[in-house]
Amino acid sequence: MGLKDKAENKAEELKGKGKESAGSATGDRDLKSEGQADQTSGKVKNAGEHVKDAAKDVKDGLSK
Repeated sequence: MGLKDKAENKAEELKGKGKESAGSATGDRDLKSEGQADQTSGKVKNAGEHVKDAAKDVKDGLSK
């Protein structure tokens, strides 16, 4: 819905990728898992934004 929210979600995904890579490189399982969780969280939040956008489009289409 909001561009700011989508950007924050993408940033969370990218931060997660960095953590996962760092965890893999150093053998730190906890950091790798935390990175994977951050990526998943960002993707879920982004999917929610897409649902909001679709719902708004439907609402706007019905009110015309």
